[in-house]
Amino acid sequence: MSASGGTKAIMAALVANLSIAVAKFVAFLFSGSSSMLAESVHSLADSGNQGLLLLGGKKAQREATPQHPFGYGRERYIYAFLVSIVLFSVGGMFAVYEGYEKIQHPHEIEAWYWPVGVLVFAIIAEIFSFRTAIKESNQTRGNLSWTQFVRRAKAPELPVVLLEDLGALVGLVLALAGVSLALATGNGVWDGIGTLCIGILLIIIAIVLAAETKSLLLGESAGIEDVEKIKAAVVDGDTVTGIIHMRTLHLGPEELLVAAKIAVQHDDTAAEIAHAIDAAESRIRDAVPIARVIYLEPDIYNTEAAAPGTAPGTSTGAGADAGPAPKGSGH
Repeated sequence: MSASGGTKAIMAALVANLSIAVAKFVAFLFSGSSSMLAESVHSLADSGNQGLLLLGGKKAQREATPQHPFGYGRERYIYAFLVSIVLFSVGGMFAVYEGYEKIQHPHEIEAWYWPVGVLVFAIIAEIFSFRTAIKESNQTRGNLSWTQFVRRAKAPELPVVLLEDLGALVGLVLALAGVSLALATGNGVWDGIGTLCIGILLIIIAIVLAAETKSLLLGESAGIEDVEKIKAAVVDGDTVTGIIHMRTLHLGPEELLVAAKIAVQHDDTAAEIAHAIDAAESRIRDAVPIARVIYLEPDIYNTEAAAPGTAPGTSTGAGADAGPAPKGSGH
């Protein structure tokens, strides 16, 4: 997995979650707090999340085969989808169930110092993990807002870790609030309410991540900036005079497919066109290094050839319109 996959952030989250899970479960055994039990399951689920992300990154590195000629880059999307659906949802539904049971059958929290102490420790550990995820994300986020980054990131690992850590921090605060209110009032129902809120939070995060990773699985185009770089690199103003239409598709977070029909002069020779295509491919790879699979089809520009292209202003990377008619158009 490349650096953009956030391996450092994944490992930081894994270490933090494993240590927190052990501490929370010990606190549950001594205190009987359902919030602690829900949070320990949450931390174990988070640890499983990181394990799946690392496994997906490993599997994605396999070489292409005749059966899978475009490689296994989308393995990372699949495992991120599993994280969002299975582990987050299972953790969320478990917490909702525990919260409901606690509200129906409340009991006082014993050895209050255990859950409070562990929650404070967990909050500190999650802050360090969250800080690492933010630092790693800032290396690729650019000028995007955090919402835009989560929605547009092609590498799924960092958005998953970011939302996971954010959910963990908010969940810990909810758990601490539930335990504190239960201790202050002597009513264990507050502990159950805190647990229920944790479950709802996890389910919301699961839905958000599922929607984003589903989009990646379906196949997303290159970002707007990369599309513009590719369009500028294709045209040389001599043999290649324009783009009739173009499509891009992420085969994985760091592998992009580019397919375009390019406009050439009607009197160009086959050798000139072949040379121009090779040169265009080289320029594309220099401009956008992740563009590893490139198919360029030469054609004489005309209205019918441009028809399959996307209308101007409607594409964000899936297609590119021909723009102004190149020299020699009308054939």
